[in-house]
Amino acid sequence: MNEDVLNMEIRKYLKTVGISSQREIEHAALKAVETGNLMSDETLQVTMTLSVPTLGIEHKVVGDIKLE
Repeated sequence: MNEDVLNMEIRKYLKTVGISSQREIEHAALKAVETGNLMSDETLQVTMTLSVPTLGIEHKVVGDIKLE
């Protein structure tokens, strides 16, 4: 196994996850505020789950996103 290749592949994957996740959250939050289902000063509770069944990984990252 080439650790440099592994590192670059992981970084590339995580960059894709980060960009697509940000777009999804932004789109959903803007829509929810526009429709009145969410106040523009709320804080969203977020959980991201990383699952790699082959490696037996199930890792959760919990946090908050403040809208203002």
